[in-house]
Amino acid sequence: MQLSIQGRQIDVGDAFRQHVEESLSSIFEKYFGDAIEASVTLSRVAHLYHAGLSVHIGRGMQLQASGEADEVYPAFDTAAERLAKRLRRYKRRLRDHHKAMQEAEVMEAQQYILAAQPESEVDEEAEGDDETPMVIAEMASEIPSLTVSEAVMRLDLAEAPALLFRNRAHGGLNMLYRRSDGNIGWVDPKGNASG
Repeated sequence: MQLSIQGRQIDVGDAFRQHVEESLSSIFEKYFGDAIEASVTLSRVAHLYHAGLSVHIGRGMQLQASGEADEVYPAFDTAAERLAKRLRRYKRRLRDHHKAMQEAEVMEAQQYILAAQPESEVDEEAEGDDETPMVIAEMASEIPSLTVSEAVMRLDLAEAPALLFRNRAHGGLNMLYRRSDGNIGWVDPKGNASG
C-alpha cells in the first residue's frame, strides 16, 4: 500500500507515521486485504486537530473518513475507527464486489467543473446577458454499472454527496444523493424501465 501522510502547518513525526502504518495495515488485513493507496491529512482547526483519511481500495472504490480530537493521535484513531466500522459493515459485499468488478462494464463520460459566479454577476445575467459559465477543469470519468444496494454502499464508503451510476437492473442512468435530513434519495427517471 502506498501511504501518504501530510500535516497542514503541523510537523508529522516518525512515531506518528509508524502508528498510522500499523493501524491501517491492521484494519485492511482484518477486513479487506490490501489497499492500493491511502492518504492521511492532519490539520488544526481552533483548539481541535482534524484527521482526514482517503483510501483507494480498488477500481472505483474510494473510502473517506475523518475524526477530530484535542490531540493528533486520538483524532487519527477516531477516523481509523470510522473507516474500520464501514469496512466491517460492508465486508461481505466488498469481497463479492471485488470479484464482480472484473466482469462489470463501465461507461465513460466527460466531467466538468464550472466556476461559481458571485451573486452580483448572477443578478446582472438575469437581465438578459446570456453567457455560458467558465469551465475550470475537464476530465474523463467512469460511470459504473451497479445494483442500487452496491451504489448505496459506494456512496456511504466514500462519504460522497451524490453518485451517478448505470442501474444493472434495466441499464438506465440513476442518481443517488444524500438528503439534508440524512437519508439517501434515489432518482430513477421514467423511460429507464424496460417493457
